[in-house]
Amino acid sequence: MTEHFSKIPTTAISDAMNGLNNLDNAIKPLKEEYKISGRAFTVQMPVGDNSMILHAFNEAKPGDVIVVDAKGDTYRAIAGDFMVSIAQTLGIQGIVVDGVIRDIVGIKQLNFPVFSKGTAVAASAKNGSGKIQVPISCGRVTVHPGDLIVGDADGVVVIPRDKEEEIFEKAKEKMEKDVKREQQVAGNPEAIRKYLMDMIAKLK
Repeated sequence: MTEHFSKIPTTAISDAMNGLNNLDNAIKPLKEEYKISGRAFTVQMPVGDNSMILHAFNEAKPGDVIVVDAKGDTYRAIAGDFMVSIAQTLGIQGIVVDGVIRDIVGIKQLNFPVFSKGTAVAASAKNGSGKIQVPISCGRVTVHPGDLIVGDADGVVVIPRDKEEEIFEKAKEKMEKDVKREQQVAGNPEAIRKYLMDMIAKLK
């Protein structure tokens, strides 16, 4: 199922979920071309203590997406380019964090998908606190271990595991409708005006 969703934009998935389960729109990919679609391996960490990131990298399966509840902190980074390179080498698909990273130039050179609120200079400490593979809140959305995480240039959406088939069919249908609509009006002013009038009529 993760491969199926990799071909669907987050906008269509969001529409299929009535605009719900989108992470805070401040959480964006470091490069617009990044696309992820994988199972959530969750990390709950206190502000400024990234100990559990080490455990997550060690225990996650290839293809997993590390999803980190860093409490939205934008002062201390949860990882830098060295740690991100470890995740990449171990086959982790990407990192999504409600917080920040650092060493942005080095991370971009790795071409490894990181979705964050930006970058910071300060590093986190390692005091041994936090949890892994528990329900978390990331970007104001609840994420359970194993939920499907899809991200692209527009942001990140969370698909509950028990809703995947239903959401996939709805999102695919939305994509097909969008393609058909574009084909009908492309480069045709009369068709565009008819489309607009039809839409306006539905508002009454």
